[in-house]
Amino acid sequence: MKNLRNSFLLTLVLALFFACGGSGRQSTSKIYIVTTTGMIADAVKNIADTLFEVEALMGPGVDPHLYKAKQSDTKKLLAADVVFYNGVHLEGKMAESLESLAKTKAVFAVADGISESRLISTSQFSGTHDPHIWFDVTLWIDVVKYVNLKLQEKYPEHKAHFQQNTVKYLNQLVQFNTWVAEEVNKIPDSVRVLVTAHDAFGYFGRVYGMKVEGLQGISTVSEPGLKDITALVEHISSSKVKSIFMESSVSARFINAVVEGCKQKGHNLKLGGTLYSDAMGAAGTEEGTYIGMIRHNVNTIVVGLK
Repeated sequence: MKNLRNSFLLTLVLALFFACGGSGRQSTSKIYIVTTTGMIADAVKNIADTLFEVEALMGPGVDPHLYKAKQSDTKKLLAADVVFYNGVHLEGKMAESLESLAKTKAVFAVADGISESRLISTSQFSGTHDPHIWFDVTLWIDVVKYVNLKLQEKYPEHKAHFQQNTVKYLNQLVQFNTWVAEEVNKIPDSVRVLVTAHDAFGYFGRVYGMKVEGLQGISTVSEPGLKDITALVEHISSSKVKSIFMESSVSARFINAVVEGCKQKGHNLKLGGTLYSDAMGAAGTEEGTYIGMIRHNVNTIVVGLK
């Protein structure tokens, strides 16, 4: 009976949203693709080019772990021809809605394009993995391939267009991955420690050879307590870590508390700059693209730690 009631409520909600009129989209002439994050939208745009209208729900500075869908977002999802989301619990508060939507339209989790053996397991969420897959460019290459495959299956009439753009973009990503590895290797081994606001850079550390630590865990749902801050201060001070990095989508107040705590212990911990973690930069900027976002992070890390 409960399942029947939930099914009825879902149907009623969908009907009400359609009755309200409009999806909030800018045009109706093109196929409409909606993504949760800007990183995924960037991948779709590189494959589809200007063929489709592509829109991300979460903009610059948005934390997907805490994001709650607005009514306008729901309308966009309902109006979409295809929806791509990250999966592996990145969109925690939206996960159930996206899974329900998949029963009525083409909805895909891009993490499904990555072999489970390549995902980092985490004890924070039982039975799932670290969702920050975009920080390993080799994993993101698999995501691009998966998105290309799903678009070709959905729109076979554009297969040649998708394939041509995908090959071009994959070549860029392969070259870019080499650049990232070479830049990180410029950081001396003794100081190759990346400390950030939350544990978003696990994949980055694994593939490019950096020790990574976060004040908060993989998710930002729970704020760090005094015990967490004190423990990190003790570790940084004793290990003589040179710099700590803020994140564009996470509050800086806890990082500032760590810096102050280290200062009181006589360790001059520097702010190495701000990294883009769970969201890209503003549209129209280099950081508003996937490659530009990662390039900014790498340059900031290298300068901050060398």
